[in-house]
Amino acid sequence: MNKLLERALAGDTRSIGRLISLVEADSPTSKEIMKAVYPKTGRAQVIGITGSPGAGKSTFVNRLIAQFRAEGKQVGVIAIDPSSPFTGGAILGDRLRMQDHAVEEGVFIRSMGSRGNLGGVSRGTHEGALILDACGFDVVIIETVGVGQSEVDIVKIADTVCLILTPGMGDDVQIMKAGIMEIADVFVVNKADKEGADKVAADVQVMLKMLGEREWVPPVALVSSNKNTGIDEVKDIIKNHSAYLHNSEEGKRRRWSQLEMEVEAILRGEISLLVENAWKERRTDSLMDELSSRKADPYTLAGEIIQKVVK
Repeated sequence: MNKLLERALAGDTRSIGRLISLVEADSPTSKEIMKAVYPKTGRAQVIGITGSPGAGKSTFVNRLIAQFRAEGKQVGVIAIDPSSPFTGGAILGDRLRMQDHAVEEGVFIRSMGSRGNLGGVSRGTHEGALILDACGFDVVIIETVGVGQSEVDIVKIADTVCLILTPGMGDDVQIMKAGIMEIADVFVVNKADKEGADKVAADVQVMLKMLGEREWVPPVALVSSNKNTGIDEVKDIIKNHSAYLHNSEEGKRRRWSQLEMEVEAILRGEISLLVENAWKERRTDSLMDELSSRKADPYTLAGEIIQKVVK
């Protein structure tokens, strides 16, 4: 394991992929891997890209990679794809749209299956981003699966969240009503060459005013990923937001909030595992018969299991 870590931290892409696979699969070595890499994290800029299916997130990410690579930055990408209903793995549609950079030196692209998660990210996404951070990537881009209004988990991971909107989708207002409106640091109106883009941008500005005064007012950028226009403006906004976070109380509060959520998520996972193991030890055919015949009730049983775990 030490050799694998050494190779990964030295930038070997195969080793990096292996580390992410071990952590994503929750292997017995995953905790030791994360303990080893965590002290080396905190340097990368983590960017979340979210929005509805069909908004052009992958094409936008493809263009954004080129912008950062032009500055000589190492870019890591985690693309959350819908899981295959047959294998449970990622369908890899997002990765196919990033073929321009798939084998480029200085770029690492990893697809992860959503595995039924409703928050837009997958189990292991945060750990994968931390591994890329520790392995020397300057920018880590996370593209969410594109499930719509429930995609708010990205705010627990990303420093800057870009919400991609497009004209003519018919659900822009619904998205803006949801919590996703409040987590965006940048609004990107993609396919700006199409009719209605200016109206979407104006609607966003109205919604932002309704949210009240904020220290950071999310800019609205008009972009055409297909024509490669406006991407440089978004890159500059992201850089400005990063500088703002590093020099403001809001940025400090955000970092602390993310750290709290990180610890809480680990605690929930550990407690859940203890409870599951205790239940497996307690479960017998006779106990299931008692529950089925109503001689025992699941509420009392659950309480007894929790008491055992606590003790």
